[in-house]
Amino acid sequence: MTDEQNWQAPGSQADAGAGHEQAPVPPAPRYGEYAPDNGQPQGYGQQQGQQQPGPGYPPPGFAYGRPGQGFPQQPGWTPPPKPGLIPLRPLGFGTLIGAPFQTLRRNPKITVGAALLLRGIPSIIASVLIFFGIYLLLDRAANATADDRSALLAGAAGGTIVLGLLSAVIDGISSALLQGVIVGEVARGTVGEKLTFRGIWQLVRGRVGALIGWTFLVALAWIVAAALVIVVAAVLFALGPAGVIGGVLVLIFGFLGLVVLAIWLNTKLVLVPSAIVLERLPIRRAMARSWGLTSGYFWKTFGTVALIAVIVYAVAQIISIPFGVVGGIVGGIFAPTSLSSPDSASFSQVLTSQIGVNLLASVVGAIVGAIMGVVQTSVVALIYIDLRMRKEGLDLQLVRFVEARQTGQDAQDPYLAGPVFVPPAASYPPAPGSYPPPGSWPPPPPGA
Repeated sequence: MTDEQNWQAPGSQADAGAGHEQAPVPPAPRYGEYAPDNGQPQGYGQQQGQQQPGPGYPPPGFAYGRPGQGFPQQPGWTPPPKPGLIPLRPLGFGTLIGAPFQTLRRNPKITVGAALLLRGIPSIIASVLIFFGIYLLLDRAANATADDRSALLAGAAGGTIVLGLLSAVIDGISSALLQGVIVGEVARGTVGEKLTFRGIWQLVRGRVGALIGWTFLVALAWIVAAALVIVVAAVLFALGPAGVIGGVLVLIFGFLGLVVLAIWLNTKLVLVPSAIVLERLPIRRAMARSWGLTSGYFWKTFGTVALIAVIVYAVAQIISIPFGVVGGIVGGIFAPTSLSSPDSASFSQVLTSQIGVNLLASVVGAIVGAIMGVVQTSVVALIYIDLRMRKEGLDLQLVRFVEARQTGQDAQDPYLAGPVFVPPAASYPPAPGSYPPPGSWPPPPPGA
């Protein structure tokens, strides 16, 4: 009878004798390897005498290979490229908040230089003219007789209003130019380009008129709306005591309504300068473009712009508060009661010191405001790019542009390209034996 304990698989070597040692047990296979064929035990449920099947299918995602040699490594996930200011993918909230401050550091010759040239210097000149004019008028009023003082003060008020309007016009023009420069810088910085003043000017030169026109159109619209509320309230006040309450209510709720309307419209139309510069659109089409891009993203756009505005305001106040404190101290040192008695001899000294301190504060405020204006304009340009990535696949156009530039090929401006069509996700057929989808059931038999 054959001893079952000494049975061996076909093809294996017979035991040479009792004195010979058994072959060593092969080590357990490591992760990702097959166990060697020599001496491999049979699988679960396999009957004796049945031919041993070959190795099964490798794990998903691996190529076939000889047992014991492992599997080729598959390429892992790689983050989207970041050739410049931001990664070329839809942006998160943190990136939208942090990237505007990186804009200042990335190309300060353009950002800080343009801010000081276009907004800082005009604001400083306007501040000097206003304070110098106020100083001359108040100094003459202090040395004039009582009869002439009223006329001089009235003239001072009129001159201050004229200088204020002139300053507002200059500030509007400079703000429009700065918006165009910063939008162009952010757009080209996204694809890793650093432009010079000449390059930025060539990018913005043809859009200056549209930018200035949009700025003054917005200002004119709000002036007309505010004037309309004031006129309605004035008509109610003219009716006598019966219309006073109505006039007050019109002023309160009218201006509150204007504030709410301004916030809503500003959020919906905040991307107009970006569309004017990057897509070369006229004002009307740029308004429609901004309205469409912000649809569905109103609160995100509003929250980002509002948070940046709060940060900018806080920084400006932190810098300007010390100058206000110094101005009060200087006035108190020269003459604590001189401003209440214009005929005193120290009035001119206090006036000079106060105007000097306020002028210095205005100069510093103009510089800080110009730099913070870069941050506010940058975040708007980034929101524009982010929304186009989310809605139109702009990130794909930007990646293609960067790849073409690296290979020396000519590529279309990615911001002028149309939306990228993203095909829908592929659907799989139902598993065998599953229920058919509604609408595909066979009709019932006749008479059922």
